[in-house]
Amino acid sequence: MENIIESENYKIQKPEQWASKTDDKQLIEYIKESDFSKKQVDEGRDFCYFLDKIYYTSDTENSEYACVAYTLNEPSNLESASAKDVIVEENETYIIHRISVLRDGVLIDKIPDTKIKVLDNENQSEGGVLSSSKKVNITIKDLRLYDILITEDSRIKVFTDRDFLRKEFLKYVYVTPNTYWAYGNYKFTFISDRKETIAYKKTFYRDEDGNVLQPEINYLKKGERFVIEKENYINSFDENREIAPYIDFATDRNWTDLANYISPLYEEIYNKSSLKDFAPTLVEKLDAIADQDEKLQFAIDYVQNHVYYVFNADEMNGHKPQEPAVTYEDKQGDCKAKSVLLKVVLDYINVDSSVVLVNFNSDHYIKYYLPSLLTFNHVIVKVNYKDETYFIDATTRDEFGLIENRGFIYFLHYLEVKPNKELEIKKSHRFSYYGINEKADFNAQNSSGALKLTSTYKGNRANYMRKYFKNTNKREIIDSWNNFLFYALNYSNDRNGTDIRTIFQNAVIDIVSDDKRLNEFTIQYSASIENPYFVDAQKNRFLMYFDRNVVKNTARDFMHTDIPFWHNFDNERYEINLQTDQRIDTEEKYTVQESTITNPYFDFTSRKKVTKNGASVIIDFKPLSNLEIPSSDFEKFRNDHHSIADSNYGIGIDIIEQGFLNLVKFNFKKRLK
Repeated sequence: MENIIESENYKIQKPEQWASKTDDKQLIEYIKESDFSKKQVDEGRDFCYFLDKIYYTSDTENSEYACVAYTLNEPSNLESASAKDVIVEENETYIIHRISVLRDGVLIDKIPDTKIKVLDNENQSEGGVLSSSKKVNITIKDLRLYDILITEDSRIKVFTDRDFLRKEFLKYVYVTPNTYWAYGNYKFTFISDRKETIAYKKTFYRDEDGNVLQPEINYLKKGERFVIEKENYINSFDENREIAPYIDFATDRNWTDLANYISPLYEEIYNKSSLKDFAPTLVEKLDAIADQDEKLQFAIDYVQNHVYYVFNADEMNGHKPQEPAVTYEDKQGDCKAKSVLLKVVLDYINVDSSVVLVNFNSDHYIKYYLPSLLTFNHVIVKVNYKDETYFIDATTRDEFGLIENRGFIYFLHYLEVKPNKELEIKKSHRFSYYGINEKADFNAQNSSGALKLTSTYKGNRANYMRKYFKNTNKREIIDSWNNFLFYALNYSNDRNGTDIRTIFQNAVIDIVSDDKRLNEFTIQYSASIENPYFVDAQKNRFLMYFDRNVVKNTARDFMHTDIPFWHNFDNERYEINLQTDQRIDTEEKYTVQESTITNPYFDFTSRKKVTKNGASVIIDFKPLSNLEIPSSDFEKFRNDHHSIADSNYGIGIDIIEQGFLNLVKFNFKKRLK
């Protein structure tokens, strides 16, 4: 082996006392061909002869052990086995016990052919993500197709004083393996050596018919083990539509216990020093603002934009919040530090607020998890103002508006950092404004058309569009709008393959206004179009505008059986006006078709006005947002979205061509309808 000197991040030594002890003779005995293994290989898959996985936890460390033997029959698996990275946290050690291959019945030690490098894992530091974790890079020379690779290793995380939460509480989620691998022998062992009782909850396990079983909760005392052992095993859940069965292990506590544990830590920090003492300049600016709405806006803007967000991956779940005086002085901090500073500022201006714990990535699972502070990975601020509740992410940047106009955060579960609190559910929401309010005017005269779009964005959409226009090349923005209109006007069906820039001539897009108090961002697009009509295979002409953004394909295509559909749409309003100098069919079915959909989760209307030379439609969509659609309501919800997609997301007009024969043809078609 090239690296003789071991790093503190990795070692080569025997397994710990709690881990398995397997000698070379036993390894060879475990690797036996069987009808089951031959069947997997014949189907073109690699095969795992055995996997022995152990998770060990005590009041001083969390550690994992694995011993595995699997085939390298697929080039992709050979490639990934030959070079891999292992990320180790601060004060965590990766320990190699064995690297071997079984080749033609002979067991060969591959540690001498192994090269190990330790690299900094700082690839995200420019984005404010700080991590003292290391990347242990392992390359193994001379692995060959059809080798059987055997690896045995451990990861040992010894707690420091900064890891006080992990010392006090365990949180570990065991997820059953993906459906690719077949295992001759599969074993998972959880060993608890903690003084506190560990609860474990089996969730999304299924019966023989595929029905989800009720969750099962059991307990482990100090020194007890939980073991799963299977032979000739393939995990059979549907990866595309089902959640993999998992077991949640956590220190046995309830949410109130956890709230009472964490709240004194924050209270101590809040009361360290007053805002007047450590931020007199900020206090002076706040005092100079008479209007309370604007004072609140200034406070949020200051913490979001003037204090740099630093995410320390190692400390997120491991230390007390930074003192607000330090955050203010250094002008940087993680989500806890920025949220605490914001709360202290809001306290000064007499706005009621509290810090809350969330996990946006795993929000859906929190209701299934056992109570644990280690479930959460982010901290935000809950603000109660003028009989309304708002949630502010202090780490967000480039967000604007009075508090009612700022970006809306979609999530369900949170734990308020106050005594005697339970896990809470964020209420569903109806927006008081339109996220997008757009007017499209398309006027066709002779052989050319003039198109103008005026779009006003508000809330989340205003924040996004403002950033988009700030950071994106103007030509790229125009191309994006041209591409959208290429489909909206149905040109994709009669001039596909044409350079879109030649269709939309003299295209310009400009910012009309940007009201940062109301958080409204208005833009206007205009272009001229030669041959503005869509022409079908029978040479019939149509003027069409169908906005596919109105159609929610995520709702129509959703098929998951375990995860309810997450409803996170905002209000939308569209006015589309089509005008021509030609006579049109004023009774054509889809031209005059209107719709009214009243669903428990959204209201949708389309209203038309038709004249002899044009037609207009106003589309109004108002959802009840920030909630999961129950499975019992979903099919009606889906079908109502299908109704929107049935030509109710825009308008089209049919041109009646001039001339006697064309009029006869039109009347004949009309009688056939």
